[in-house]
Amino acid sequence: MTRPVRPGAPGVDPPLAYRDEKFIDSDAARPLRILAEYLHPLQAFERQRVHDTIVFFGSARLSPDGPLGRYYAEARELARRLTVWSGGLEPTAHRFLVCTGGGGGIMEASNRGAAEAGGRSVGLNIGLPHEQRPNRFVTPELLFEFHYFFMRKLWFAHLARAIVIFPGGFGTLDEMFEILTLSQTRKLASNLVILLYGSSYWKEIVNFEALARHGMILEADLGLFRLADSPDEAFEALLEGMRPDIEAPAPPLPAFAKSTTSRHANAASHRRAPAAGDEGSS
Repeated sequence: MTRPVRPGAPGVDPPLAYRDEKFIDSDAARPLRILAEYLHPLQAFERQRVHDTIVFFGSARLSPDGPLGRYYAEARELARRLTVWSGGLEPTAHRFLVCTGGGGGIMEASNRGAAEAGGRSVGLNIGLPHEQRPNRFVTPELLFEFHYFFMRKLWFAHLARAIVIFPGGFGTLDEMFEILTLSQTRKLASNLVILLYGSSYWKEIVNFEALARHGMILEADLGLFRLADSPDEAFEALLEGMRPDIEAPAPPLPAFAKSTTSRHANAASHRRAPAAGDEGSS
């Protein structure tokens, strides 16, 4: 038997794929969602003429009146000073904007300091079950909401000329070691300044010297970062470390992130191909 043809509803057109919310939220469309978290900030940074950033990492749980409240006040002051300084550069450059994860604690303090200096700042927020809601001091046009941690991390690293890492927990440690690994393996396009703020905290939490002593990192890797204990000390260290970027012309506006693979391709092609039976030849 032939099944009867059921006519469709008159005047109803199917939605375009990119306007079909059920499809966009599906597993099949995950690559599109990932790509959107790359392209949307890229377009916004170009439109807002943001060339580069100074990123502040640190705990969302840290409050101004808590036991480590001094770090909130000092992050706020350092961000304020950096924003005043960057505002005195060539006025159309829009360089060295304060950038944070957009939430509370150290992130709020840093965005707040930038706002109090009359400047703009970036917030790369991410939806989490607890404690991660956008703070009110981020410039609205530069506030982004991420679902994927790895896309958020890309934008932290892509525009950064310096990273200031205040005391924090798992999230801050994750961000710190990610940046240190990228710097150690030369996967970053620029000579990034990495500043650990609060030497007593960091020396207690991470024994970097032991990593070098046990041969897990090179002694030279201890030079990938600096320590600072006051806004004055941090400010001077950042300006000293960023001097090549400060003296150079403003970089192009954000574009697709360049791969570092091609830089090493020629060197790799000259390496001896492993002979059969060599360890690791598989």
